[in-house]
This record gives sequence, structure tokens and C-alpha cells, in this order.
Amino acid sequence: MDILLVASAFNSLSQRVYAELVDQGHRVDVVLATHGADPVRAAVRELRPDLIIAPMLKTALPEDVWREHTCLIVHPGPPGDRGPSSLDWALAERAPYWGVTVLQAEAAMDAGDIWAAVPFPVPPVGKSDLYRNEASDAAVAAVLLAVRRYADASYKPRPQTGDALPAVWRDFFRQERRRIDWDNDSTETVLRKLRGADSQPGVLDELLGHEVFLHGGHPEDQLRGRPGELLATRAGAVCRATRDGAVWIPELRPRKSSGDPAPFRRPAASVLASLSVRLPEAPVPFEMPADRRTWTDIRYRRRGDVGFLNFSFPGGAMSTDQCRRLLAAYECALADPTWVLVLGAERDFFSNGIHLNVIEAAADPAEESWTNINAMDDLVEAVLRTTDRLVVAALAGNAAAGGAMFALAADRVWCRSGAVLNPHYRRMGLYGSEFWTYTLPSRVGADTAHRLTTEALPLSAASAARIGLVDRLVPTGPGEFAAEVERLAADLAATPDLPQRIAAKAAARRSDEEARPLADYRREELARMRAVFFDPEAPYHALRSAFVRKKPAASTRPLAPAAGDTR
Repeated sequence: MDILLVASAFNSLSQRVYAELVDQGHRVDVVLATHGADPVRAAVRELRPDLIIAPMLKTALPEDVWREHTCLIVHPGPPGDRGPSSLDWALAERAPYWGVTVLQAEAAMDAGDIWAAVPFPVPPVGKSDLYRNEASDAAVAAVLLAVRRYADASYKPRPQTGDALPAVWRDFFRQERRRIDWDNDSTETVLRKLRGADSQPGVLDELLGHEVFLHGGHPEDQLRGRPGELLATRAGAVCRATRDGAVWIPELRPRKSSGDPAPFRRPAASVLASLSVRLPEAPVPFEMPADRRTWTDIRYRRRGDVGFLNFSFPGGAMSTDQCRRLLAAYECALADPTWVLVLGAERDFFSNGIHLNVIEAAADPAEESWTNINAMDDLVEAVLRTTDRLVVAALAGNAAAGGAMFALAADRVWCRSGAVLNPHYRRMGLYGSEFWTYTLPSRVGADTAHRLTTEALPLSAASAARIGLVDRLVPTGPGEFAAEVERLAADLAATPDLPQRIAAKAAARRSDEEARPLADYRREELARMRAVFFDPEAPYHALRSAFVRKKPAASTRPLAPAAGDTR
């Protein structure tokens, strides 16, 4: 079918729905509802779709569109749930299970006939993590079921009428409900409030007379202080005391009205530094006892002949500091004599490359861009030059741009079936580095590499596996991925011919180095990147700023050729 997606942003769920529908053989286009109703109407007139689907929509579809066309709305709540803050309420009310409903658009919000509904479990994670994983899995399953039912003209959607399905209206979840009472709220309550707003909108709070939004929350088992007291920093996060414990908050966001020139999410310690707050650093080793209930963004552990280097950075972005610390941890992991080394988070993002928010906040964004990409390349080169063991990149979730290319430096790429990959840089106006000109063509061939980096479209995990970008699909739910990777890694380490495989890998690396040194790839890629970074007129700077500051895209058609292509 010809399907048009209408979305408020081409976000992770919209990208996954797009990629999964394309995998099913449908012809799919996308229009953003960011500039009023007219662009939506124009896209409908131009494309004349068989079906319209709204995977993430903050505004109502134009009435003339939903009256003249079948329009399906993806609502992140179970049947009967209505309102704009469904996931917020699920987390606030500690629902053990929630659901996604695909319903037909009509005048009343979320009241249309139901085409499909799929439940999902609600683990104790942040709202954005839940949205990208359990909720996304359920949403895709519901959309694909609804599309199949629509194609079968005999299916009749279920009306939301009568006593059998009572409607439950849930209001917009306002900051008043999120506000933390540091003197009286328990650590569990504080964590629930922080996790319920970890990406958007954050929890509005006051620090030393300044209003800021708090983003993310993790428990701390040792540090203690007066309720609300700022105790320490670690890896950019800040630890704050509660009445019965303490929590780590990775990111802060100054209010736009604060006068701060960088009113967007960034590492908490950098925001505190701008307020002249200095706190002691509370470092922990990369390898910690399993029973420690504390936060760090990088951990190492060993199970038999397998090492696991887990890293989890907010939003998947990797700043200069994060790249350097991860490289230090990688070098420590190499000192541990294992046969297999697994890289990645236990759930959610693998990596999205350089940290655009930190770059945008820097005194010299061009210089910080340059420093960040060099730190990223140092990390990737270390992985490429590892010849004494097999390295596995385990993608529990999405990977994009330099983060996707970082994964390709490993010998094996294992990917959860629900992940989305964006192996390109073009939509940020960049050529890219991370040795992609070496690794990507080696995996998929020169023609496919060119297509991926110029079309700049999202790929499902299944499509990535079909073209050789991914070696193994891991068809588990988000909560089961880590255990399955551990099992697979143990099997790999026990393979009888593993020493021969490692020897062959080392020989191949020597042969490739003789044919063309890695330094040549790095030099050429970085020359292209430097030319963009230090050109104040390069589109990268405006694209980066718009992305970080969440300005509406100039174009409402995100699949159109990108501006600022550097090829």
C-alpha cells in the first residue's frame, strides 16, 4: 500500500514504524505536522495515500483529512485510555503493564474505533527508555496488525462505546505533579518522579536560587547528606541527598528564561560549573561489586572467558570526556585476558556519536567538534587495532551516525530486533569519520555503502542484517537482551576453533594495513570534517543548533534530500 506517516517529529518511534512498514513492502512517505495543517493537506493531495498513520502526533489531524481518508492514531495507552500524558500516568501510578492502541481518528481525542491493541510490561526505567523499547515494540506490533486488518476489507474495528470499555481520561501531567519535596519524598518517590520525566520535560526544581530542569535519576547506596543537599559529582552527573538516601542526576537544563546561553540538556556538572558550584568528585572503579547500587555510565565485568564493557550515555551521545573515559576503560578491559569482549549497554541506546549538546554549549563549538571527533576516532581505532580477542558490539537499542560506525569497528555486531540504525551523517551536514570509509564498504560493499550514506534513511535491524551491516539478530524483548547476549558470548568463547579465528583476524588486519594504513582513512575523513567544523557558513552549524535547541525543521518532509550534503 501507499502509506503516509504524519508526525510531530521524525523521532525514534516514527523512524521505526517507517522502517518496519518499508520492510513489509509498503511505499511509505512522511510529513511533519510542525507548520500547521497546510503541509499535511498538501502531502495528502500529492501522494493520495491508501492509508494515513500518525505514530507520534501532538496536534490534531485536520478534520477534512480524517473525514476523507482512513487515519490511524498510535496512542501509547491501553484501550479506553485517553489524554496527552499516558506514559507519564503509567509510571506515576506504578502500572505493572500498559499498552498501545491503534485507533481511528475522529473529532474526540483518542475516542475512535480500535484497530489493534498490544500490551507491554513496565519495568523500573525512565520514560524515554520505556518509550523506545517496550512501548515501541508494542506500537510496531499494533501498527503492523492494524495495517493487515485494514488491507483485509472484511475487518471491522471495535467501537469505543458502551459499558464494556469505559473511557478513562487522564489530564496533561503538569509540573506541579512532578515537583520533588526533598524534605519529605522518599528516594523511591524521587526516582519515580525523575524517571517519569527523564528526557522530556524534566522535573522543574531550584538549585541555589536558579530554576533548572532535572533529567534522569539513579539510586546511590553510600553517599548521604541533608535532604536536597548537593553531595558530589561523578562522570558529569550530580548526586543529591534525599530524606532516606541519595540519587544521581545525569543532566540538567536551565530554563529558557534564565538567561543561560545554553538552555538545553547537558551534563549536570557543566551546568553547575556555570553557576560557580564546585563539588567533590566521587569516582568509582570500572569494575565494581555486583551488589553496589550506585550510578556510573561505564562498567566492566567478567564472566568466564568473556569481558563485558557496559556503557550507557544519556541520549546515546558521547562527549569528548565520555569518549576518553570509555577508551581508558577499554584499555583496562584489554588487560584482562579474555577470549571475547562485548561492548554496549544492557538496554536502550548503543551510541549516536559525538555530543551535539556539549558542542553547542562550548565557548568554541568548532574547536569542541574537532576535539570530540578526534576522541571518538581514538576509541574506534583502539577497537579496530585489537587483534588478540574477538570484539562484539551488542546493540540493545538504536545507533546512529558515528555511533553506528563505532559498532562496525567490532568483529561481530549483534543487534536486538527492535533497534533502528541510521548509518549516515548527511542530515547533520557532515561527511563523517570513525573510519567508516574503511568499515562500511568492507561490510556491505561500496555501492550499498554509498546508498546508505547518501539516502540517509533509517534501517530496521532486520534490514541491517539482510545487507550485512549486522551479523546476528537477537529477537528478545528489551529486558531479556543482556542475558541472551551473555549466553551467546559464552557460546562464542567456547567455540573450539576460536584461537584460529582470532589468528585469522590478526592476519587480515595486517594485510589490510599493508594495503592501506588506518591512518590514511582517518586523515582523509578528518580533513573533510575539519573543513566543515571550521567553516562558519557550513550548514552543520545551523543544523546542529536547530537540533539541540529543538527548533522546527525548515522542511516538513524528512525523507527529502538533506540540505548541507558535503559530498
